[in-house]
Amino acid sequence: MRINAVIQARAGSTRLPAKVLADLGGRSVLEWVVRAARAANRIDEVIVATSTLAGDDVVADLAESLGALVVRGSEDDVLSRFVAALDAYPADALVRLTADCPLLDPSLIDAVAGAWAAAPTLDYVSTVVVRSLPRGMDIELVTAGALRAVDRMAVGHDRVHVTSAVYADPTAYRLLGLCVTPPANDLRVTLDTAEDLDLLRALVVELPDAPPQWRDVVAILRARPDLVAINADVVQKPLEAG
Repeated sequence: MRINAVIQARAGSTRLPAKVLADLGGRSVLEWVVRAARAANRIDEVIVATSTLAGDDVVADLAESLGALVVRGSEDDVLSRFVAALDAYPADALVRLTADCPLLDPSLIDAVAGAWAAAPTLDYVSTVVVRSLPRGMDIELVTAGALRAVDRMAVGHDRVHVTSAVYADPTAYRLLGLCVTPPANDLRVTLDTAEDLDLLRALVVELPDAPPQWRDVVAILRARPDLVAINADVVQKPLEAG
């Protein structure tokens, strides 16, 4: 069974423009995500799905320089970009990653992919069915069949969020959520604001120059309330195109 990782990325962002290109410990944010995906053992290809806007030429060029494959499509219809990735690089399932999650743990990617490989009748496996990890450790796997099914009927919000039409309908799709204990869903390591970037820059100083293990990230933040305070007041923005 073939599993490809698709990273949605674009330069446009209302709260922090060009955030995926920002420097984080000497690497771009996008490089952190590509590096984590490439380090996962169960991923066959890493694809960056960006828009056809001229402003995203730099994202496509950077992705190619990092050794990722690239597909381009609509800025707002993110689901169509994932279908394009599936058309260009066929797979049995796609792992959806977002370029604003630079501290992804390859072992979590493998855990999600491995859970599906062990039970391929599932349509969707993720770390966010019930959120127990920090925001920014979001990993979703959706089968090619389920993705094409929702593409035929999804409108509005569901075309932006790619997988929402799948996990919102557990009567039609078979779902599995992976959780960890003790829960750490009160923590935030995603990138949406300048405060988030300040936290991430302070945090990577404490980490080795490698895709981090999620337990190490949590351990540092539990021991350093001063770091947690940096972006503690950030309110998660409603879903937007990625």
